[in-house]
Amino acid sequence: MKTSLKIIAAATAAFGMFATAASAQTVLKFSHTDNPGGSRQAAAEVFAGKVAEYTEGRYEIRIFPSGQLANDPKAIEQLQLGGVDFTVSATGSYATHLTTLNLTAMPFLVDTYEQGWAFYDNSEWLQAEFAKLPAVGFRVLSTWEAGFRSFTTTMPLNSPADAVGKKMRVFPNDMIRWTMEAIGFQTVVMPITDVYLAIQQGTVNGQENPVDTIKSLRFYEVAPHITLTRHVYSPLPLTVSEQTWQKFSEADKAAVMKAAAEASAFSRDLVKNSVDKQLEEMKAAGATVSVPVIGPFREAVASVYDKARDVYGAEAVDKVLADTAKIREMMPSTN
Repeated sequence: MKTSLKIIAAATAAFGMFATAASAQTVLKFSHTDNPGGSRQAAAEVFAGKVAEYTEGRYEIRIFPSGQLANDPKAIEQLQLGGVDFTVSATGSYATHLTTLNLTAMPFLVDTYEQGWAFYDNSEWLQAEFAKLPAVGFRVLSTWEAGFRSFTTTMPLNSPADAVGKKMRVFPNDMIRWTMEAIGFQTVVMPITDVYLAIQQGTVNGQENPVDTIKSLRFYEVAPHITLTRHVYSPLPLTVSEQTWQKFSEADKAAVMKAAAEASAFSRDLVKNSVDKQLEEMKAAGATVSVPVIGPFREAVASVYDKARDVYGAEAVDKVLADTAKIREMMPSTN
């Protein structure tokens, strides 16, 4: 009997230690709209693993892909409210809360991934804009990769003339909308989670996103004409709720930043080196892939810069254009 009591006491003590350890672990929510097999999910898993490692298991990040918790605009609102802890979305998605971020979506700013990385990591203007975000409820931890935006349409898109009278889905971003309208499209704003069905039903004639997103969300199945205009560089800032951030100790903030930087490097390498394979896989599934003459598209969107100057001021627009021109000069494209 005494032996049985000792066993029970030991088991109870062990369970108590386990319960204490479990209760010491804080669960954080990470919402994104990519599919489970996409690059955002892969990078999120790296980030979650590194945060657990660098905080010695004090934090568990649970990832909710495919818009399970919210679409992109709603996830960003939830960051502000503390309803989710992390999200990752195109820079333009955050512009609802800091309108000057729209300027990062001006067309044809950079030509290569390396140029885009230099802009996002080193531009004094952009870092100053990011520094304003904690005041509206969230902050940027690092920038993940999605790539350059191109088109998937239900019809061939060889030039802007083919866009006239056609409906293009856009997300809530003025710069993207202006660019699409300058090319000749009618624009329809809708969440990315609704796009596949909208194309399938004929509500819109296509959408524009990076190749990685086109492949992950299978837009090529319903809009099989992939046209590689690469009209906007569209990376993905990883953000954290400011409410969550302020709960971290200084050591944990450093750990989260380190994990974010390593996940960024993983994401950039993965996306850049996956594009050719993804295009081949989509072609094998029946999509057509074309590279149009870009000159007419560049000429069509020239008015967007003037419109941006009217809305955001010439000083800010010209600063972005000067930053990116300098980067292109220092890091010329080899294409």
